[in-house]
Amino acid sequence: MTPARTAARKAPRTGSRAFAATWWGQAWVDALEASTLDAGRLSRGRTYARKGMVGPVTAAPGVLRAEVEGSAPWPYDAAVHLRVLTDAQWDTLLDAIAAQAGRTAALLDGEMPADLVDVARTAGVSLLPEASELDPECSCPDWGYPCKHAAALCYATAAHLDDDPCWLFTLRGRTKDAVLGALRTRRQVLTGSAPENGETSRGRGVPARDAFAAWNGTFAPAPRMAEGTPEEPEAPLSLLTTEPPPGAPFTLGDVEALTRDTAQRARGLTAGHTALLTCDPVEDAVRLAATGVSEDWFHGLVLATGLPPADFARLVRARRHGGPAGVATARAPLTPDPVAMAAARTALSDPDNVDGAVDSARPLRLRAWRNRLTADDEGVQIRLGPDNRWHPYTREERGATTEWWPCAPATADPVAALVAARTAAAPR
Repeated sequence: MTPARTAARKAPRTGSRAFAATWWGQAWVDALEASTLDAGRLSRGRTYARKGMVGPVTAAPGVLRAEVEGSAPWPYDAAVHLRVLTDAQWDTLLDAIAAQAGRTAALLDGEMPADLVDVARTAGVSLLPEASELDPECSCPDWGYPCKHAAALCYATAAHLDDDPCWLFTLRGRTKDAVLGALRTRRQVLTGSAPENGETSRGRGVPARDAFAAWNGTFAPAPRMAEGTPEEPEAPLSLLTTEPPPGAPFTLGDVEALTRDTAQRARGLTAGHTALLTCDPVEDAVRLAATGVSEDWFHGLVLATGLPPADFARLVRARRHGGPAGVATARAPLTPDPVAMAAARTALSDPDNVDGAVDSARPLRLRAWRNRLTADDEGVQIRLGPDNRWHPYTREERGATTEWWPCAPATADPVAALVAARTAAAPR
């Protein structure tokens, strides 16, 4: 997903203290100042933003980034993380927006509907940051929460929201084009109008989750054979036998492989594994690649996702070690249960656990950030996933860069996960 980027600008926009010229830009500032971030630090960041010390801002799913000038001769790299909405939350939000044509029209005109934030909140979805949701990060040596550089980035963002309120959608996980396209489709369904591409509704098909929701859970029984009729052996699944037309970008073997995969997923759905309905295109491509496809298929899936090959390979390895939760854990930092994080740190600092499972000759120094516990001096890390399991990682050199890669199966025991990471990182 290509991040949205804006040129640097000074804030405030109007007046001596204002940082936004629209109600939605000011709503961002109000949410920022009502958060649990330190008010004194925010005040210093407000001064930095007012002086125009924030460089070009980049908005991507779950994160804002910018270089911010400080006391050093070089700018600091500041970031602010925000939770991405789930697919189910997106469906709820898009349905609420599409319910009134005026809301979609306002977004197409570059404006935020006046009631949208309240409508989303009523539906259980938060567009603006919640009180404890903003998570600052910076390369400066200041350990404040936030430091003044990350705080300045938060304030400068309000001016960019003035220009494009759909930045809120980007931060929550979907691009402006994706949101507007989904809204057009929903409006067509609500009004009964034909799709813009001229296809009939029958040709468009039905979303898998809707078809499964409408299924009554039973199959029609096979007709009974007359008594005495000899039974014939069950015929194998009939796959396509017609070769694709010349020049097609796929082979008959490709179609057969997808047919088998579809049948396997359908059987999973009948067994109640409805999570198969919520995969986004990247997750589904990773799922296919993790099953052991050919090299040509693997490269084709990489191209289809638009991800760098190394990033795609890392997600595939995460899927093999931790399933769908492993992919989610690898894709972005998560906001963990603080109780689970505290329990893990307690377990890892317990001498009985350390002596019994972890080499006590190496003192354990852990750095905590979001759902990650990192031993920087050892090059190992464990991440708490949405499945409440710990996913082991090691730091690996890839060319001129060093990156974190999943290295062992996930486990519910943080001590076991750390042991697995240390074992994988040990020289062979």
